[in-house]
Amino acid sequence: MANPSTPFGLRPVRHISGAPWNGAIQKVWVDSNYATALFVGDPVTWATQLDEASALARYRPVITHAGTAGLVINGVIVGFAPDPDNLTYTYRPASTNRWAYIVHATPDIVFQIRDNGDGTPAVDWPGRNALMEAGGGGSTVTGLSSFALQAVTPAATQNYTLHMLGTSDIEDNEMDDYAIWDVLINTSRNTTGDYLGEVGA
Repeated sequence: MANPSTPFGLRPVRHISGAPWNGAIQKVWVDSNYATALFVGDPVTWATQLDEASALARYRPVITHAGTAGLVINGVIVGFAPDPDNLTYTYRPASTNRWAYIVHATPDIVFQIRDNGDGTPAVDWPGRNALMEAGGGGSTVTGLSSFALQAVTPAATQNYTLHMLGTSDIEDNEMDDYAIWDVLINTSRNTTGDYLGEVGA
């Protein structure tokens, strides 16, 4: 049976040691001055504009990440606080204030991501690096991200955003287009050495 072509962004599943992901998250701020919608599974980086900061100066503000080479990823959105004005929102609409929750993109957390079907998977992909694409925007119904692994990019290029471990060991995950892959964040803030230090992308 063919894999479905339904992206969901990045989702944390375990640590590289084999231990399950413990669910640790951080509350972050998304300001109404930021005019891009955000979804569960989106990679994010710290916002650097003053008008996108939390008024309390207690929570780091985030914006979306392009998924392109060399850009640092600070975390991945795993959920949002309920919006009291619209409890049906499973995502963060553009230009609205919203509290979000992220898992930090530390290099020991394994994520799953679906590829975009633009290249036939090969048995030598594990150990390579790949880029992501943002897709056409996440789903306002499911709240899930449209980010996917670019299946034409697996290579040895060191500054690509994802490091591929292999296809995910889950039922009905075929070695074919739109496969789900286990990956590490290759350009995490922690990897760059200034994970908690410098503000910015």
